[in-house]
Amino acid sequence: MPDLSRLTLGTAPDSWGVWFPQDDHQVGWQQYLDEIARAGYSHTELGPQGFMPQDPSQLRDELAARGLTVVGGTVFAGLHKGAEALAQAKEAFGREARLLAAVGARHLVHLPEQWTDMHTGAAVQAADVDPEGWQNLVRGTDELARFLLEEHGVELVFHPHADTHVDTQERIEAFLTDTDASVVNLCLDTGHVSYCGGDNLQLVERFGERVTYVHLKSVDPEVRAHVAAEQLSLAEAVQLGVMCEPWAGEPEMPPFLAALADVARTHDRDIFTVVEQDLYPVAPDVPLPIGARTAGYYAGCGLGPVAHWRGTRSRPDVASA
Repeated sequence: MPDLSRLTLGTAPDSWGVWFPQDDHQVGWQQYLDEIARAGYSHTELGPQGFMPQDPSQLRDELAARGLTVVGGTVFAGLHKGAEALAQAKEAFGREARLLAAVGARHLVHLPEQWTDMHTGAAVQAADVDPEGWQNLVRGTDELARFLLEEHGVELVFHPHADTHVDTQERIEAFLTDTDASVVNLCLDTGHVSYCGGDNLQLVERFGERVTYVHLKSVDPEVRAHVAAEQLSLAEAVQLGVMCEPWAGEPEMPPFLAALADVARTHDRDIFTVVEQDLYPVAPDVPLPIGARTAGYYAGCGLGPVAHWRGTRSRPDVASA
């Protein structure tokens, strides 16, 4: 088994079906924090901006009561739209960065704005970006990253994402080539790369120095093929179960984790690996058994920490759906 000691396992509200700050079709932050601790996780992202308590003292108390540590946050921005979008991003990312710094986290995930509606999947803007929009995106990301680092000591990591203008491997490589490597690094989401036909191992091999944060996500290849054939949106694909438990999908995780561990050793850094399995919308009793099984799977790969099952009920049957 490879040495994964430089990799730290965490999870995210996304794995509990949370896509929005508040929504009737997702769990609240109390249930999320209670259940990830029961499932064995000790590290978490904050989720959509505004989902968690925004008062640093309250957030620290809630985390401490459950033995949890924050590793990062996520914010969407449409930087391809130009100067006004960049100004709005500085304000939103700045608020998130202050909260992250207050709880000892240093990574802020930049999610590019989707061109499809997250609820309905309908197209809300053009699927392609023109040269001016591309320059706005890459230069805006550079400026936003410098702002976060200089003003808040927080590192921006860019997250390529399905149904955005940085989705395919070709676009990811172009984005990394065009942005400033000294301030803009990569949140490599294995699921989004696989969903869009990319090669996670190739990205790690070619751009290992830029891979400083990872989302562990798996794609069901049969559902993905159906989605492609029907030209469905990401929102529709998620409802069909395109994101699945790690042993059931792509990429194959053991070789990916081994390659990532090599990057961590080569560049002498620790890397957070945060589980995400898109589930929105989902019944409130569904995520916990999935999250517990997933924690157990990664523990079996040698990735942790994973605590013993906590709570009065027995651990979910690992063979059940």
